[in-house]
Amino acid sequence: MIKRDIYLDRIAPFIGKPVIKVITGIRRCGKSTFLKLLINELENKGTDPADMLYINKDSMEFDFIRTYVDLHDFVTKNLKKNKSGKYLFVDEVQEIEQWEKAIAGFFADGIADIYITGSNADLLASDLATLLTGRYIEFKMNTLVFSEFLTFRNKSTADRDDEFALFMKYGGFPGIHRMEFADEVIGQYINAIYSTILLKDVVSRNQVRDVALLERIALYIADNCGNVTTARTISNYIRSQKLTCSADTVQNYLLWLTNSFLSHRVSRFDIKGKRQLELYDKYFLGDVGFINAILGDKFQDISGKLENIVFLELITRGYKVRIGKYYEKEIDFIAVKGNKTMYIQVTYMLVDEAVVEREFGVLESVRDNHPKIVLSMDKHFGSERNGIKWYNLIDFLLTSDL
Repeated sequence: MIKRDIYLDRIAPFIGKPVIKVITGIRRCGKSTFLKLLINELENKGTDPADMLYINKDSMEFDFIRTYVDLHDFVTKNLKKNKSGKYLFVDEVQEIEQWEKAIAGFFADGIADIYITGSNADLLASDLATLLTGRYIEFKMNTLVFSEFLTFRNKSTADRDDEFALFMKYGGFPGIHRMEFADEVIGQYINAIYSTILLKDVVSRNQVRDVALLERIALYIADNCGNVTTARTISNYIRSQKLTCSADTVQNYLLWLTNSFLSHRVSRFDIKGKRQLELYDKYFLGDVGFINAILGDKFQDISGKLENIVFLELITRGYKVRIGKYYEKEIDFIAVKGNKTMYIQVTYMLVDEAVVEREFGVLESVRDNHPKIVLSMDKHFGSERNGIKWYNLIDFLLTSDL
């Protein structure tokens, strides 16, 4: 197993501390493997395997654990209370009915250091989850970013251009690295993940009746990745297909898709007015590999793919991301982490002066002292223009301190 140091470093200060560790993220992004890595780390530091209990609700071995009572009975039977230094790991905990009751009880009794994972963003949004308020820390996990992709492929930066082309096509699901890198093989695998998320995490969880409509909305998001859109726009598009669909229905379906991490909603922020803007959002997919799997390899989608890749890179680095609006101009990303704020423009190539003016000009018009960056796939451009930095996009992805 290859370590994902980004997440190991974040969770390390909380191991053994009296707080529940909640790891959330899209299915197959590596949460189960991450728990196993944690178990290995603990074993290497001398923890007795008998003092660790791992429950994986994706495995038939634990199918009998269906309610919080089943979970309570199994854990109390297998982890004794009379000794400290015990660890409990529950993978895909949302598959257990009213799991919060059992987890809150384990925490109150001090039965173990607790780690749980889930594939839904509203895992901790239920009324029952208030039982855990103030008792947990959430760690959000994504699929592999490009630097991790190179590590999994055992490739160096000398291979970066060819590998980035593969990354754009296949995305960052860790499981693809156990397979032949062929379009048909990887495509089938990613499509299977996509279908599982739609049916299990969206349709079943939210009792969706019109699955065909849900699929159309998901397809629209993929086809318009990185474009500003609204529920009304999507509703009007679907109506143009001679189908009935209200904006409210679209809004519900969009919420459920983002809760499953199949997509990410990014809101707009008015830089001049210092306020959040309603209605107009961008949607990015939970993995760039979904674009090819859903739509096929269409070159005209490259700008959206690049924005999707940069967005996932930023949130993996811990940034909160919004779209910027400055008067009538749009800034692709405002990235904020602690006291640090960056403005970022993403484009495929700076092919002529009109494109250069469009990408740099909007950043030059914002009169504050925050760093401003233009990213493109050009090999050479120059380090800056009027104080606006330029970076090759792949360099940016491979330079962690930017």
